[in-house]
Parts: sequence; C-alpha cells; structure tokens
Amino acid sequence: MSLRTRATVAAFFMFAVVFAARAQAPVQTSAQATAPPPDQEFYSLREPAAAGNAQAQFTLANHYYSGLGVPQDYAQALTWYLKSANQSFAPAQNQLGNMYQHKFGVPRDYKRALTYYRSAANQGDALAEYNLGALFEDGVGVKRDYKQALNWYRKAADQDLAEAEKQVGYFYQCGYGVKQDFAQAQAWYLRAAGHGNSDAENQLGYLAEEGGGQPKNYTEALFWYYKAAEHGNDHAQENIGYMFQNGLGVPTDYAQAMSWFDKAAAHGNSDAENQLGWMYQFGQGVEPDDAKAVTWYRMSADQGNRNGIDNLDHFKELLEDRGSGMWETASIPATDAAIARAQRWANIQDLQARIAGLEGDAQNQDDIANQLEHSGKRKNDAITKIFNAAGSVPAVKFHIDAEKYRSEAARLREELAKIENQDKFSASRPPNAVQ
Repeated sequence: MSLRTRATVAAFFMFAVVFAARAQAPVQTSAQATAPPPDQEFYSLREPAAAGNAQAQFTLANHYYSGLGVPQDYAQALTWYLKSANQSFAPAQNQLGNMYQHKFGVPRDYKRALTYYRSAANQGDALAEYNLGALFEDGVGVKRDYKQALNWYRKAADQDLAEAEKQVGYFYQCGYGVKQDFAQAQAWYLRAAGHGNSDAENQLGYLAEEGGGQPKNYTEALFWYYKAAEHGNDHAQENIGYMFQNGLGVPTDYAQAMSWFDKAAAHGNSDAENQLGWMYQFGQGVEPDDAKAVTWYRMSADQGNRNGIDNLDHFKELLEDRGSGMWETASIPATDAAIARAQRWANIQDLQARIAGLEGDAQNQDDIANQLEHSGKRKNDAITKIFNAAGSVPAVKFHIDAEKYRSEAARLREELAKIENQDKFSASRPPNAVQ
C-alpha cells in the first residue's frame, strides 16, 4: 500500500506537466478577475509587458512557458520572467527558482534556484517559502535541515497554502524537526484537507488504516481514501485497491482491487503497477500471466520502485529455474488497455522531461556563446579559459549547438502532440465507429 510521503517542490504550479512523484501546489497567478481565453489574453498582455508592467511580464511568461495561446518557448519565458523578477516581482522570482532547480528550459543551477526562492520568500511569497522548505527537507543545494524546512513550511502554512499545511502534518507524523505527535499531524492534515488538499485526505486515511496515534479504523480509512480518490489522487486509488486486495475493512474483491490499481497506474503510480504485476503473477482474480506480470513489474521498476525492482528480480530467478526460455518468453512485452494507458503516461512524462532538458541544454549553449562574445581576453576569466582551451572555437559553434537542441525539442513536441491528439480523437469517436 502507498504511504503518501510528501508533496513535490511546489513551483511548477502553472501547468499540468509532472516530473516527480510528488504532488504540485496550486499555480501562482494574477490576482485579476476571470481571465479571457488564452489567445486574447496573450495579445492583450504584450503592450503592458513591453511597457514594463511586472505582472503582465510574469503572465506573458506563463503563456510562453506552458504554450497557452502561443507555441511553447522556454527562451521567451525566461526573458519575460527575468524582466519581471528584476523588478522584484516575487512570483517571477519563485518561478525562476523552479526553472533552475528542475532544469526546465535552463541549465540546472541549485545556487541560482536558492537565490531566487529566497528573494521571493523574503517578500512573503508563500510558494517560495514552501519551495525553500522542500530544498531544506531534501538537502538540495543546501545541507539537509528539518528544522529550517519546518520553519519555511510553517510560514507558508500561515498563509493557508494547503501543500505546506499538509507538509507540516507530515513532519509531525514522522518526527522531522519536532517531537512525533500524531494528534498534531492529524490536525494539520484536517486543516489542509479543508483547503482541498487530496494528499492530506490520503494521509488521514493512512493514519486511520495504520492506527497512527489511534485505534485502527478501516471504515474511516476508506472514507478518506475515497474522498482523495474522487479528487484524482492516484495514491488513494492505489490504497483502496490494496484494501480490496487484502480484505481490509471490506470483503476481498480482486476485481475491485484491479480496477482501482488500473486507475492509479494510468497516472503513473508505481505501487499500483507493482501490485498489478503481483496479481498477474499469482492469478489473483485473473488467469496467471507471466508476460503481463513482467510488464507491470518492469514499469514499476523503471520508476525506481523498490518493491517493483525486487519482485522483477525474484520473478526472473523463478522463471529461469522453471526451465530454458521461460524468462525470455515472459519478457516479450505484453499489452492490454490498462498497460497501454500506463505506458501512455510514461511516454508523456518522458517526452516532457526530454523537451525541458533539451531546452535547458540549448540555453546553456547560448549562455556560453554570449559570454564568449563578451568575455574579451581577461586571463583570469573562467569562460575565457574555456574559450582558450577549446582552441578559440568561435562562439557561433555554441549557437549552432543550441539550435540543434531546440530542433530536437521541437521534434519531440510534435511527437508529444501526436500522442495527445490521438487520445482526443479516440475519445471523440462513437463506440461503434469503423476505422
């Protein structure tokens, strides 16, 4: 079953792209009233942005960053975020921190990320405060420090940021930087759940199921899991499947278990993928199917899931012991509708990560070229040393390499669009339509 450990760094709020296993906090957007359609808003933003309006610059950058009303363009997004951030506009500073931390269209640079987050957080920006907490919790670019992390999470929670409230609850649950206190954990989870946080709802279910500071209560656990699942939380979906699989508070029902695991796996939940592998290996509610078991275990293992890795290794040993060719036969990729949905999710995540990485590499090449063009002949300048060591390679080479990276990113965007458009076409076809 799945313990929801924590929410991911909460800076990628504007968009639906997900690169990590943790949830994202809400997007930081304009305080204006209901926005016009993307195209209309994009064109209406250009004049005030060019005139120096920091909010307009930030919102225009959001459009370029997410491809709303305009082709996605990280370079343009960076330009407008910088213009806004240079006017001390905290949301733009926070987003730049996110870009440099995660290599979203720029070279990965934890020091810059930390600097931008601090600048925004020192202005009281809740999302930046949360992101600083995440850096200290994970020890990314700084020494791991749970007390510092908790301090920043509390600052964000004091502004009713639900993700931060949930994270404070998690620190009390685990005793990170504070004495373990399940009552406090539950209180913070309830507060976050009251603000619509599905991870907190899932955690409340987990506390009830495991008896954290209270007697086990499967009925209450299912109540919270169902609530979180209704909000699209794949960890809660996996947890419901686990309870049906093992008869916890409900009669054992493998069909229900598989249905919930399928839903979670469609959103990339590696625990659900591992459980589906287990069900196919041991024939829980289905005919045993070695190939499907291996396929599910492998998808789970590919995400670094420890149980998926171990189960794949053990199953391989078992099949090899059964006789020659058993493992090779089972290793032939299997497919069905559920596997296809899970693979679609994995493909989308992979393409999105590769696109962002290529854009970051391109920006890095442009940065080197620009510095070479303006570095002069300062003997102690690090860039000049690189320039000299390369045998005075002209800066144009780096610009050419940047364009190669961007061209490959553009190709991958087309590939991504085909996957997304294919899904839309399939959804729009009548059930009995003939191809």
